[in-house]
Order: sequence, then C-alpha cells, then structure tokens
Amino acid sequence: MVTVSLFIELLRTRPRLVFWLAVLTQAGVWILVPWLFYASPPGEVADVIAIGYGFPFGSELGPPLAYWFAEIAFRLGGLAGVYVLSQLCVIVTFWAVFRLGSSMVGERHAALAILLMAGVTLLSVPTPDFGPSILSMPLWALALLHFWRAIGLDQRGYWYALAVDIGLLLLTTYVGLILTLLLLVFAFVTGRGTVQLRTMHPWVAGLIVVAMLFPHLVWIDQASAVAWPKFAQAFSAAAINKNLYTWLRLLGILAVGHAGLIIMVAVASNLTRVRNAPAAVVTRPRPDLFARSFVYFFAIIPPIVVTSVAVIIDQATPVAISPLVVLSGLAVVMTAGDRIRVHHQGMIAAAWTAILLLPPTIGAFAIVAVPWTGIDLKINQPSTEMSQYLSESFERRTGTPLKVVGGDTRLASLLALLAPSRPVIFVDDKPDRAVTRKDIEEHGAVIVWPAADNRSTPPPDIKAKFPNLVAEIPRAFERPVQGALPLFRVGWGMIRAKAPDAQPPAGSR
Repeated sequence: MVTVSLFIELLRTRPRLVFWLAVLTQAGVWILVPWLFYASPPGEVADVIAIGYGFPFGSELGPPLAYWFAEIAFRLGGLAGVYVLSQLCVIVTFWAVFRLGSSMVGERHAALAILLMAGVTLLSVPTPDFGPSILSMPLWALALLHFWRAIGLDQRGYWYALAVDIGLLLLTTYVGLILTLLLLVFAFVTGRGTVQLRTMHPWVAGLIVVAMLFPHLVWIDQASAVAWPKFAQAFSAAAINKNLYTWLRLLGILAVGHAGLIIMVAVASNLTRVRNAPAAVVTRPRPDLFARSFVYFFAIIPPIVVTSVAVIIDQATPVAISPLVVLSGLAVVMTAGDRIRVHHQGMIAAAWTAILLLPPTIGAFAIVAVPWTGIDLKINQPSTEMSQYLSESFERRTGTPLKVVGGDTRLASLLALLAPSRPVIFVDDKPDRAVTRKDIEEHGAVIVWPAADNRSTPPPDIKAKFPNLVAEIPRAFERPVQGALPLFRVGWGMIRAKAPDAQPPAGSR
C-alpha cells in the first residue's frame, strides 16, 4: 500500500488551495526580504523610477509603461510599494498560467505546473528588481490565456481582452511585437485562426491595439534619440561570430534558469533510480492535440525567436527573458502524460521548500556576511543618508530645494529617488529631455560621482560635462553593515543657479 503525503492529498483534493499557498508564500518572502534587509533598491529599480518621474511617453530604453507603474507604486508606498508591485506581477503571471493549464489539463496538473515554476529562477529570484521584464510577464501570460480562450475555446469576446493585453505589452517592451507576430503565425498555421479572422472581432481588437499605442507612436515619430537597428551590419563575418556567441550565452542563461525545475522533475520521476520508491499518481483528463500544439509552440518558439532577434539587432538594452519561460512548467506537465507518478513525496516537498526559500534566505544572509569579505553590495549602500545629506546641503546653501541632479547614473538615480524634493536627472543637453542646461542655470544642481579618496577633483568626463562645477570635499558614509569595507565615499559638487538679470529702475530708459 502506498502512503500518500499531505502534499499529494491536497494536490488531489484542493489544487486551488495548493496554488494559492505556493504563490502567496513566494510573493510574501520576496516582499519581506528586500523591505526589511535592503538599504538601497536592488538592480535598476532606482533608474526605472527616475525614468518614470514626469511620465514621459518613451525613452531610449523603450516604451514607458513599466516606468510609469514604478513611479506610481513609489508615490503610493515608497520602495515597499515597488516590491509589492513586482510580486503582484508574479501572482498574476502564475494565475494566468494556472487558468490556462486548468482549461487544458485540469486543476491538479495545472497546480503541479505552478509548483515547477518555482524552480525557474528567471521567474522568482529577480522579481524584486522591477522593470519592463517583470511587468511583461503577466501581460505575456494573460495574452496567451486570452488568445487560447478566443481561438481554442471559441469564446470570441476574449479577442478584446487580448487586444488590451497586447496593447499594454507593447507599451512595456518591444518584445511584444514578436509575441504578436507569433500569435498570428499560430492562428494561420493551425487553421482555426483563419476562421476567426473572418469575423469582425480580431479586426476590432487590432484597432484597439493601435489606439492604445497611438501616443507612443507619436513620440517615436518625434523623438530624435530613437536609434533603429542596422541589420546590414549584423551579417558581417565578425558580427555573425559575436552574435552566435551571444545567442548561445542567452540560451545558456535560459537553461541554467531551469535548474530548480530539472531537480524537482528528476526527484519526482525517480530518474536516478536511487531506490525503488513507491509513487503516488496524479491523474488528469486527456488534453486534445490542439492544446498540446499550443503549449509546445509558445513554450519553445518564443525563446528561440526572441533571443535570435536580440543578438541580430545587437541592442544596448537587455532583452526581457523572464516572459519567455512562463509556460515551461506547463510544457513539462503536458509532456509527462495523463498519469503523473510522483516518487519521493517527502523529498519533493523538501526540495520545493528549499528552492522557494533558499534564494531569499541567501539574499538576506549575504547582506550580513558578504561585506566582511570586502565585496560591496549595491543593496548595502547608505543611499538614504547620502540623499538626505546632499539635498540638505544644497538647500541650506542656496535657500531653494534641490531640483536637478547629475553625474554617475546610479548615484544620481538614488539621489533623485530618495531626496525629499524628488529632483530630476540631467543626462545631456537635448531639447527632448526632461532636464536641459537651461534648467541647471535656473535651479542649480548637485553632481555626484564615486570617490576613492578625499580629493575633491571630479573625474575628467564630469568636469568636461559640467565646467562650472564647484567640487566639494567627498563625503564618507558608513554602510548599514560595514564589515571589512572602506567607508562609502561620494564625490560631489554644486552648480549654483545664475542670478537673474538686473532689472532697470522704474522710469529709467
């Protein structure tokens, strides 16, 4: 007689409960860890929020939606609000995949797919680092769910939901163009889409997408900073060698990102044959061939196409990889068959818990331990103290709040994010920028850069960019966990606002 663990019994009888326990646990730990332990925002969060300030219709980094959402979340809840936003994206992603899987293989196997997704580090570990890649995950998953309901279940009202998904995705990342094309390819190749495209619903949906994109399309037409890729340069011998290496590296990142999923599959299937372990069986209704084709197509083709296009156009901005793997767990479950035999039930529960909790635990422990090795973690930098000191110094000396910052990108982003007056970053003197030289002349500015010692000489590139800069003695700050590191030194200087031109006395000529 096979003893069934509580985990398997819940999976058989209460798959929705298993789903929500798994998803909310993952979201909870990734909200608490950065909120409680990070002294500075992780990754590019500060840059993302700084770009969203003022709600521009676009930037060199792409469409604006993720930057807008980050700014809104920060205004509502500070950095904790941004961490919550990230986890809401993950929750919606998993919910969409669960609903998609439930309509194909039933709720039991759909819940198994979600549990496997915890082993895909591209969906879990980077999630506090909110940006276009994180926001594109739920929009990508919702687009697949609504496309399946429209074309697979013939529920034609979902074409309009799909239009909203695609419109928002294209306002988040240009990678959405590839998903849109692949949806059309799948619709024509399978034949079902040809029938659907003869109705008005897909065409009205297309008009909705264009209407949603119109303001951004106007910005693209007017922006002087948009650099279109030069495809001719991508097919030289040197470029092909470089692109092949980059493509293989991206595929390697995708493969390594599935390590946790592979471990759980190996343990559950008794692949190693360590011992003849009894197995509990989790059954499902047999999915039809169209459902299999749908899952395999959108689990395999988008990663290949997106990574190939990314290396060919050789863009400076990183490609959004996370949405490409949202169907990995469902594809594995679809392949496993109608009766999945789960061996080593206790080991599976332990492995899943470890995969879920180990990354955030390591992240929290690293903040305490790593500084003693001499490694400087960005999340351990005293950004709040730095921002308060520099903003107060400027206001005390000039009598006006700090409105413009510049210099080193990360330090300037932290200062723009955490200074009470929420200054704006000066990048360069282009007329379409939010801040130009004229703003510096009118309001003054604080310029920052990393400093290795107490010399007040700014780096040559900053001095050349800001010739009127008056450099101050670098300021040293102690990190929350100092360890064996030197003090955190920030070089800085001020540019004072130009005095207004003297007005002639009244009545004079």
